[in-house]
Amino acid sequence: MPGPVRWFAEHQPTTAIIDTIRSLLADQPVGGDIWIAIAWCIGTLVGAYCIAVAIYRRKVQ
Repeated sequence: MPGPVRWFAEHQPTTAIIDTIRSLLADQPVGGDIWIAIAWCIGTLVGAYCIAVAIYRRKVQ
């Protein structure tokens, strides 16, 4: 498995997000998973924003 794919498989965002939501809904302690989930959500949002701006600029010009 190539390096970037292996890294993503070992640190996938789905597990941290699902574990955080499950803990919050069950009124259990969340632990450190919440920070990982928030970081992945913000990273995904920033990435999607950058791609959207690039596509918009290419279509406008």
